[in-house]
Amino acid sequence: MSTETKEGDDLEQRVANFLRRNFPQIQMHGGSAAIQNIDRETGEVHIQLGGACSGCGISPMTIQAIKSRMVKEIPEINKVHAGTGMDGGMGGGGGMSPSFPGETVDDEDDEGPQAPF
Repeated sequence: MSTETKEGDDLEQRVANFLRRNFPQIQMHGGSAAIQNIDRETGEVHIQLGGACSGCGISPMTIQAIKSRMVKEIPEINKVHAGTGMDGGMGGGGGMSPSFPGETVDDEDDEGPQAPF
């Protein structure tokens, strides 16, 4: 079974290398990205962004980019769960999607971010 462990370690190393290579800005800006779990049977990986990512306004866009690009680059990965400590878990933004300038939102109940005071 040592080959299974070796293959698993290789997959974890490729995920870590993917994050370092494609998202150097995470570490450069004081954030961190940690692999929480890799389910090799389902092809699901859980990534936790921390440090400065927890309060960063562009974290939802970084998370979305990780989710879409990792499944394209690493064939064994079928789904990526990613989040920060600010989103209440691994939901990737607390159920919010990244938005872009000029984009309209259909949810009339969303009043935007709340002021910290």
